[in-house]
Amino acid sequence: MDYRMLAFFIFSSIAILGSLMVVFKKNPVASAFALITVFFAFAGLYALMSAHLVAALQILVYTGAIMVLFVFVIMLLNQDRPVEDLKSSSPFFKGFAALGVSALVYSMIRVGLLAKGIQPRGQMTEDKVIELGGNVRAIAESLFTDHLMQFELTSVLLLGAIVATIALAKRKNSMEGAAS
Repeated sequence: MDYRMLAFFIFSSIAILGSLMVVFKKNPVASAFALITVFFAFAGLYALMSAHLVAALQILVYTGAIMVLFVFVIMLLNQDRPVEDLKSSSPFFKGFAALGVSALVYSMIRVGLLAKGIQPRGQMTEDKVIELGGNVRAIAESLFTDHLMQFELTSVLLLGAIVATIALAKRKNSMEGAAS
């Protein structure tokens, strides 16, 4: 087993464990920080695939900007409701979840053992990226020609999320002011 496969298993294990922590943590801020760990693991996986620009963008955009926005929203809304945890779940639900996780782990291990290594998929092979002038140029050309509409819709979606968050926070504050 070469170092790339070992690094893949390490990063993917960190991502899976971090994802489980996101789901099972009671505190939403702790879940957000676990999600940051998942984002760093994804950046490591991107770096293994020689997508260094995507790895850097993963850290800068998702881990930096998006997670700051998530933590801001969590703290702004500050829900004072009790959190339901795994202990209050029914035994049937726990068994069903354990069966699903076991099947997922089995299939991932099987695919990992059968894999012949990480191969590039789609049109962008390493030779094509070098021909275009590097990762940055290849991603920029693809983003601003083929995927321009999705790029713009994402910015509108994020703007709408920010406006909705502020509107919810203002409504909650005005309701608390009227109650006192």
